[in-house]
Amino acid sequence: MKKFLLGLFFATSLASFAHADGIKILNNDAHYPEGPVWYKGKLWYIEYDRNTITTWDGTKNVIFNTDKGCGESAVVPTVRGDFIVTCYDNGTIGRVSAEGKTLKPYTQDKDGNKFVGPNDFAPDKKGGIYFTASGDQGPVIDGKVFYIAKDETITQEAVDLHNANGLVVSNDGKILYVVETEDNRLLQFKIAEDGSLSDRRVFLNLDDLTNHVVHIWPDGVKIDSKGEIYIGQSPRDVKAPLVGKIFIVNADGKLLRTLSLPSPQVPNLAFSPDDKTVYVTALDQIDKSPYLGKIYSIPNQ
Repeated sequence: MKKFLLGLFFATSLASFAHADGIKILNNDAHYPEGPVWYKGKLWYIEYDRNTITTWDGTKNVIFNTDKGCGESAVVPTVRGDFIVTCYDNGTIGRVSAEGKTLKPYTQDKDGNKFVGPNDFAPDKKGGIYFTASGDQGPVIDGKVFYIAKDETITQEAVDLHNANGLVVSNDGKILYVVETEDNRLLQFKIAEDGSLSDRRVFLNLDDLTNHVVHIWPDGVKIDSKGEIYIGQSPRDVKAPLVGKIFIVNADGKLLRTLSLPSPQVPNLAFSPDDKTVYVTALDQIDKSPYLGKIYSIPNQ
């Protein structure tokens, strides 16, 4: 595996990798890319196998931070102007300054609960951020949802999730959607004024959505400005039906359309500020390191 230094950049010619359907490759050498977000004119994303946060500014990809052993899965800015990172491998929520310096991580909530497999983030409208802890792999049902309040107090808000993964807050701030990857479904919770969660129920069964053609292994989930819900997937078989598709449903769980990418695994995504472009993290190699993948942009239509 190549070694990268902080601040090293690797330029990618967009024209060279443009597809006729408008899909572009922004990085053709991403190592397990995940957890993207658009922030201050840049796309920020994770490269899990490099233990890095990487940015794309429209012309080049630059490594912003490296934290060996973290096992980054997602990154998000805070109201304080720094960043937090889900460290899936070492069970912490990493912290990174606005300048890219690694800071002391969060290791437990206010009651001493640990984070097993921190996975993804969902900011709310009040300066707080929800995150999932996937739990142990396999049949064990021990995934959780935590909430980091604006004052940095961390509380445990949901338990007994089967491989908790992507999550997102509705545009009105009243509902939290959470992916249970192992159960191939999307849950929803009611969000209280203090950020606590209640009224858990199944919002969407992905087996029903795909007419039981295949278990797609849902991963990330995002909501656009119109309230439409985008669901990424991480299939276990690159030749399975429906690979490379992002599913878009409305607030009633009805399938509206799909976005199709050339790579089989499309775990997560982010929107441009005007929602006209979707940025997708994707994998071509899903069975071993370095988990070669790409960063795509695709017209949102």
